[in-house]
Amino acid sequence: MNLPLRLALRELRGGLVGLRLLAICLILGVAALAGVGSLASAITQGLSERGQLILGGDVEASLTSRPASPQERARLDATGVVSETVRLRAMAGREGNDERLLVELKAVDAKWPLYGRFTIAGGSTLAPGSAAIDPALADRLKLARGDRISIGNAVFTVAGIIGQEPDKAGEGLGFGPGIIVPLADLAATGLLEPGSLYRSHYRIRLPANAAPAEVVKGLEKAAPDVGFQYQDRSNGAPGTRRFVDRLGQFLTLVGLTALVVAGVGVAGGVSAYLGGKTKTIATLKTLGADTATIRATYLWQIGLVTIGAVIIGLAIGAATPWIVVQFAADSLPVPPSLRPQWMALVTAGAYGLLIALAFALWPLAQAARMPAARLFRSITERRDRPGAATIATMAGAGLTIVGITVLNATDRLFVLGFVGAALGLIALLWALAALVRWAAARAPRPKGTLARLALSNLHRPGAQTRQLIVALGLGLTLFSTLAVIETNFSGQINRTLPDRAPSFFVIDIPNEDLQRFQGVVEKASPGAGQTLVPSLRGPVTAVKGIPVSELNTSPDAWILRGDRGLSYAAYFPPNNVLVSGKWWPKDYAGPPLISLDDEAAKALNLKIGDAITVSVLGVEVTGTIANTRKIDWQSLGFNFAILFAPGTLEAAPHSWMATLSVPAAGEKGVQAAIGRSFPTTSVVRVKDVLGQVGELLQQLGSAIRAAASVTVAAGIAVLIGALAAGARARTYDSVLLKMLGATRRQVALATLAEYGALAAIVAVLALVLGAGAGWYTVTQVFKLEWAPEWLPVVATVVVGGVVTVVLGLVGSWRALSARPNVVFRDL
Repeated sequence: MNLPLRLALRELRGGLVGLRLLAICLILGVAALAGVGSLASAITQGLSERGQLILGGDVEASLTSRPASPQERARLDATGVVSETVRLRAMAGREGNDERLLVELKAVDAKWPLYGRFTIAGGSTLAPGSAAIDPALADRLKLARGDRISIGNAVFTVAGIIGQEPDKAGEGLGFGPGIIVPLADLAATGLLEPGSLYRSHYRIRLPANAAPAEVVKGLEKAAPDVGFQYQDRSNGAPGTRRFVDRLGQFLTLVGLTALVVAGVGVAGGVSAYLGGKTKTIATLKTLGADTATIRATYLWQIGLVTIGAVIIGLAIGAATPWIVVQFAADSLPVPPSLRPQWMALVTAGAYGLLIALAFALWPLAQAARMPAARLFRSITERRDRPGAATIATMAGAGLTIVGITVLNATDRLFVLGFVGAALGLIALLWALAALVRWAAARAPRPKGTLARLALSNLHRPGAQTRQLIVALGLGLTLFSTLAVIETNFSGQINRTLPDRAPSFFVIDIPNEDLQRFQGVVEKASPGAGQTLVPSLRGPVTAVKGIPVSELNTSPDAWILRGDRGLSYAAYFPPNNVLVSGKWWPKDYAGPPLISLDDEAAKALNLKIGDAITVSVLGVEVTGTIANTRKIDWQSLGFNFAILFAPGTLEAAPHSWMATLSVPAAGEKGVQAAIGRSFPTTSVVRVKDVLGQVGELLQQLGSAIRAAASVTVAAGIAVLIGALAAGARARTYDSVLLKMLGATRRQVALATLAEYGALAAIVAVLALVLGAGAGWYTVTQVFKLEWAPEWLPVVATVVVGGVVTVVLGLVGSWRALSARPNVVFRDL
């Protein structure tokens, strides 16, 4: 065993008292990164492992508002065993009762499910004429087994409460509780009229030797233009996967910020530890140890503690999916895989080791380079700048961290922007700290002794002003930004949106009954606001003549994913702004023209005169782009990314949608009247939708706050580290002041003034930067109105400032309590 390692192990036998802060900071940061990464990876792996169950087959082919033709069904049957299901929204209520609720209706054939097991509580089966219902629906309508429930024009007997539904996780967010009925009984409901909005799903169980991807390619090649949307078991829930990936990426960046903040704590902890070892280092140098031996000895110590801390952090992170399953399983889209997520753990471990290397080398190099004579008087000596090799190693570690982050990102431009903003913020905080020290050194001397002492503490040799401002500025700015974003979301849901929201959305209004519908609403609530628009759906199948399957598009090309709402209009729609081109005349009669959402046009690099093809009920319709619009999606009206000019879609079977603005007292009457007169029409109560969105945002905010809390905890650890690093100097200051006649109370007040000023500077900066970052995220990324609630935002930074002051006093109390005779004997 070499000499530095022997010296390191011998010194570590005395315990980790001086390196506890290093360990705590790394455990916090690595555990946050490993936990977020493991949970996201475990959910993604759970989606992959349960792909057949979630999708309901090896391959799924789906159509909008029409079933497969006999020829299309024959092609599907040739690939394997096919099960057909139909999903749509409908209104359901107890037989003989006017109260009806919006439900997610699923009609299944006898072969469903192809994978997994469907159960009804109590052991019932789904017999003809029966329905299995969601527990929420049973509670709301007071339904029990054997009761009768009306759906559209048909009446079903309740078979029982849904137990296991194997493919539910792949169906996404619904706007109501679920009902499952036999597919053969669906026609009796009258819900599948021409133009009705529904999805036909054909799940295929392939032979054991068949490759799903190849089967999909074969089906697409055989009939590329019939409007089918395909998925295979490798991505049974693409929406859930995208959400988990993006949320995981964001939380990973938050965790990485926490680890960077912890890195500042690592530097403070190492500096404090080595500050307590100056006499030992000086003695070793006096006895002949060279700089390389000293550096290697303490590098071994720091490295061993770092490895132990990283292992503990990884253990916590690896257990995170199991812990979440135990306490919050119901909030997860699918049960996560409980096997170790090795890639996430390796990445988090690499981050931890690189952060430790980047931040520990500077104080280590400073201590190792100082001569023995200067080390013996290190309290008053200014540390030398480390050499070029140390700086290059630190820079290499930092670039490696950035490289790993970018390579693992799904949206690399976003990650580069985040990293750039974080580096810019660190540089700004570093510059502010230098400005504070410079201004404190040159400011006029206050008349009061305590004020002069507090001011000098901000710039004296060994002052921790820079470390404190950088660490707490990062943590409080992040928390302030999240508070601004979250209060904006809650403000949109609780204040802004309800002010402009209609009472109801109504869908599937029969085309031939449009005037009768208007009369029913007017009779139930005279003067009620009604806005009606024609409604169709269909996917975009080609852009500029190129099939969508052959396009290499950016992630922003959302208009190509799945079905799009389609409509036609003679007049320019409200809540839209014309960006390019001209609107057509109200009596236009000519070739198909299209008005396209401006953001979708930019994502596809489309301009006026380009062609887009959509599939409407299996019929390909190609239109020329006549203009582009900027759409206000917050308006809570009917907004369509694709609008056709008159004369193209009117002849296609379609229904209408409406928004109704009704006084609160008349809502029940209108809903009951529509339910009686139009049993196949669905009524969506807007308050219920906003409630679901608010609940989802609340859950998302909780996850973000939990991750951000690690950053604040790391910032607190950094504050403790900064206090520890300056403890010796502060102790000697306190003792000298007492020798000159100062009381403990006076020294404490000076310390309070110092940390109060520092906390005020950091809190104000965090509020300004957090507001700026929050404004950009809300208005530019989410395209929402700027409406934060300032009280909780200000409270966040005020609490952070108070914590800074309190911890500063607590950390300095030992120095304030030091006895002069004891301290001077240690000189």
